[in-house]
Amino acid sequence: VQLQAYGGGFVQPGGSLGLSCEASGRTFSSDAVAWFRQTPGKEREFVAAMRWSGGATRYSNSVRGRFTLSRDVAKNTVVLQMNSLTPEDTAVYYCAARLHWITSYYDPKNYNYWGQGTQVTVSS
Repeated sequence: VQLQAYGGGFVQPGGSLGLSCEASGRTFSSDAVAWFRQTPGKEREFVAAMRWSGGATRYSNSVRGRFTLSRDVAKNTVVLQMNSLTPEDTAVYYCAARLHWITSYYDPKNYNYWGQGTQVTVSS
């Protein structure tokens, strides 16, 4: 499967952005689909993940209550809606997928498919 991430950009603190991750090559079914982010010199950090078939959505402590992960079945796309953004959310965001949900969904090493990164910059 190929993942295409888009929707990043520049936003002021307190603003909102939506990121989309569209899959091609096959249809998501039992996949785990996640977003990670990375800043220079740091390891890739878990943001949110969901089981495409339903029943499990997880968020990191740093984004819970501000970010919402959803899916558009018709478009085979996962959407990360980011609200109340702060400068600490500035990073390159990556979407990732693996064939099945896993309890260690937060570990980037467990994902086989990656989209290209999309930059999110939060600054006044």
